[in-house]
Amino acid sequence: MTRNVPVVLAFLTVMVVVIVTVDVLFFRNRFWERLLVNAGVVALFVAFYFALLKSR
Repeated sequence: MTRNVPVVLAFLTVMVVVIVTVDVLFFRNRFWERLLVNAGVVALFVAFYFALLKSR
């Protein structure tokens, strides 16, 4: 479990950077679109993380 902590922190950091970048560049004044895209980004990162976790 302790070896997964750096991986989780790296994934969270990259996810936050992607969400903030997409929000600022594309969806600055659109609340619902931004919310849906952010949920999609989080879902993609969670799926990608579990795919990598299963391969270990």
